[in-house]
Formats: sequence, structure tokens, C-alpha cells
Amino acid sequence: MALVLSSLLGFAHTGTIHTIDAFPIAITTNKTTNLIFPYEIQSVDRGSREVLVQKAKGVENILQLKAAKEDMKETNLTVITTDGKLYSFLLNYNPNPVALNYSFGKRDISEVAFSSEKNNESILTKYSEIAFGKKKRLKGIKDKGHGIKLRLSGLYVKDNVMYYRFHIENNSDIRYDIDQLRFFVRDRKKAKRTTYQELEVEPLYTYKDTDKVEGQSEQTLVVALPKRTMPNQKYLAVQLMEENGGRHLELKIKNSKLIRATVL
Repeated sequence: MALVLSSLLGFAHTGTIHTIDAFPIAITTNKTTNLIFPYEIQSVDRGSREVLVQKAKGVENILQLKAAKEDMKETNLTVITTDGKLYSFLLNYNPNPVALNYSFGKRDISEVAFSSEKNNESILTKYSEIAFGKKKRLKGIKDKGHGIKLRLSGLYVKDNVMYYRFHIENNSDIRYDIDQLRFFVRDRKKAKRTTYQELEVEPLYTYKDTDKVEGQSEQTLVVALPKRTMPNQKYLAVQLMEENGGRHLELKIKNSKLIRATVL
């Protein structure tokens, strides 16, 4: 304790400590709250999984928030933008938030920073078709349960876009109704601290999109995502969720696999 006190007293003579007040924001389950920043978002750290967070599709400076459930407890959110600025927020649940759009900084509220990965749909379709038709098959990245199997069968890259080819098999007699296919960047190991880092990645395009896989059948689709590599302590999670069911599957794609994507 004496050493800590001495260090603090020493710092008092050489520098100044500035606190950053957390900005209060109310969020709800059935409406999206938009945070508009003057620069591109570099990192997001949410204090609880009860907060759903994603970047707006094709845009790098707009963060979208929702509450995962109505009894969400108070938590915090930290955002760092590419200009090095840190934004701190205190999030609470409110069924009817007074405001849904917040703009921070000097840019006009209507000004957005479009992602360099925002591509013409015809180009995305072209290379998705090429990725779909490739005969080479990846091995090792799969999950299965209750007669359903999800497998990453191909991984390709062209310019600023990566194309993920997924194969879904339904070996049961019950139709598999797809609720959602979502992508997240997550920590490989949970840290001892209380915060949990997760960022949803919004697809740019989906080729051969489907909402169901009939019993005793299979489907292949290609999802285009922004080109991405990541530190070894993180991975890309792929969630396949069944509508009104419990046959949920998840793939974990490590950076070692991402960097070996085949160039189209």
C-alpha cells in the first residue's frame, strides 16, 4: 500500500489524471440505436452479452445497438475510433428510448464512411459463383449434431473480400429451418476480467441463400465477408441457428486458416 501511495504521489507531481464520463444511452429489444462517429470504428468492447452490437452494413463509422432481452442489466460499452479517440457509454434498458440516433464529432449526422469492402453486387456475384464451383474441398472445420452438419468447404479471397463456402447437410427426416447465419470475431479464451469482447461481422453478399434444408438433403452457399485476418488470440465464429428449434451449430475459424485462403 505504501508503494502504491508513493507512486500516486509521485505521479501527482509529474502529470494529471483525467477521467472520462460515460455517456448514458437507453436501448431496447425491438428498435435499433445508431451511434455515428466522425471516424471509422477500430475496436468495440461491450461489458455484457446482453447487448447486441454490429457495424452498419457497408459502413465503417456507424455502430448499431440492441438489447438482447428486456431485463438487461446496466452495463458499459467502449468504442475506439481510428483517430485514437475513446468513447465510453453506460447502457440501460428502456422499452421506449427517447432517442435512437446519436452523432459524435464534427461530421454531419448524414455523413458516413463507406467501407473499402463495399463492392458492386455484380462483382460479388461473379466471384461467389467462382468460389461455389471450385472443386477443392477444405477439411477439418465442421460441427454436427442431431442429424445436421455444417462444414466450411472452401475459403477464397479476391481483392478486399473473402468468400466462405459452407455446406449444410440434413441427415434427419425433419426439415431444418434456418433462423440465422451470423459471424463474430471473438476472444479464443475468456479473460479473467469481466468484459467480453465480441464484434459481429456483417456479410456483404450471400450466394445461393436459403432459409431451409429439407430432410435427407443438403445445401451449399457462399458468403462474402470483408477481408480479415486477426491476432492469434481471436477467432471467427460462425453461428447457424435453427428457427423454433435447438439444432444450433458453430464453427471456429482460426487465423491460421484465414491466411491460407485461396486467391481467386
